[in-house]
Amino acid sequence: MSLEALNARVKTDLSYLAYGGPNWVRPRSHADGHVYDVVIVGGGQSGLSIAFALLRERIANIVVIDENPEGYEGPWETYARMMTLRTPKHLTSVDLGIPSLTFRSWWEAQHGAEGWEAVDKIPRGDWMNYLRWYRSILDLPVVNEVKLNLIEPGEEGLHRLHIERAGAREEPLLARKVVLATGIQGGGEWHVPPMISAKLSPHLYAHTADRIDFGSLKGKRIAVLGGGASAFDNANFALAEGVSEAHVFVRRKELPRINPIRQMEVSGMIERYPSLADEEKYAVMAHFFKNNQPPTNDTFERAVSRPGFRLHLGAPWLDVEADGEGVTVTTPQGKHAFDFLIISTGLLTDPSFRPELRLVERHIARWGDRFAAPQELANPALDAHPYLSPGFAFTSRDEEGEKRLHGLFTFSYSALISFGVSASALSGMRCGVPKIASAVAEQLFLDDQDTILSRYFAYDDKEFVGEWPKAGEA
Repeated sequence: MSLEALNARVKTDLSYLAYGGPNWVRPRSHADGHVYDVVIVGGGQSGLSIAFALLRERIANIVVIDENPEGYEGPWETYARMMTLRTPKHLTSVDLGIPSLTFRSWWEAQHGAEGWEAVDKIPRGDWMNYLRWYRSILDLPVVNEVKLNLIEPGEEGLHRLHIERAGAREEPLLARKVVLATGIQGGGEWHVPPMISAKLSPHLYAHTADRIDFGSLKGKRIAVLGGGASAFDNANFALAEGVSEAHVFVRRKELPRINPIRQMEVSGMIERYPSLADEEKYAVMAHFFKNNQPPTNDTFERAVSRPGFRLHLGAPWLDVEADGEGVTVTTPQGKHAFDFLIISTGLLTDPSFRPELRLVERHIARWGDRFAAPQELANPALDAHPYLSPGFAFTSRDEEGEKRLHGLFTFSYSALISFGVSASALSGMRCGVPKIASAVAEQLFLDDQDTILSRYFAYDDKEFVGEWPKAGEA
């Protein structure tokens, strides 16, 4: 099958599902401009698939905005530096159960069934190309290079989204519902230990989430702080780009060996996690946080086979200091001199870190507000996650916040404690995306239920036109 034939098959499959049926949501008007039923913030894999799911719900008055240029949404062509995805290739995600929309169908259309069998893990660049195709074949309403600065709750259940395009502020977008599909960092901020950020000039270090000019590091010695998968991805990438040495420092004496997601993928945990009680959810994620995602075996073997790779176990950084044009790092094993540091210490989740939420974050309920964790499990990092509704909506700490938060949903790492990996990993998206789309649709319906019901009870169009006895018969 060619890609052209697959495109035709997708169109046929969607027509069999009556995709693109009439929009049922009652339109709203406003003197300040067009009112969208839903604005999705983020045009990566989550935002695209949520848009598709809403269109399947016959909610068509939507738009997806993304701050990046077209084709560069999400991490895949910016700061992701792994060679392949870590998710097993057979797991489905953004296709939402339509076989012709799967990555496998897209791949086989170009490389055949034998080509699919030859794939071990999905190459990162090909995954991004697949997402570009997915957006195009579904004709999803995405507007690029639009950055959200602030969500301002307005009157009558509307939200004003203050945006800028190409650095210039524009008139706010009006939205009844807002879905923050903003990925890994969308629930908080990337974490750089204060010991580093307070003592070093920014030209001496970067977080793994930053865009790094590896060309300027050729022939130099770099250090990577962290023992997770991303640390090894960056060390590998740096060595491939020509750094002379890449040293990975891990505070643990042994690298993590267990990846809990692999067990979750086959045990029903991803699908049924939301049905757990709060105490069970908290315990599951406390365990999850203790088992940092290890590097894949192929990533590790690739790294250790490179002459310039060094691994330091049981080597937390005790101090860093600028030293001429470089940095001296102190560990329990002594001092080490480097030209540049790469920080792979993950992220912190807390709505207070998000500038777009600054008018409402004080109302957002956190897990620490709703659940008192037992002392042996209590973790401030878990407690700071928002406590979400069964449909990924923010819930409020107080009565004042209920109206201000109404219509605000999040589909990012901030949903981790409430929903497991449904919004945090490809392996969970097939469960989470239909759930949030259904929740948004239900809220739109209930907001308008008085009008919808009054029209239902007043409906009197006659459908049946039969007569008995028939005209002209005795």
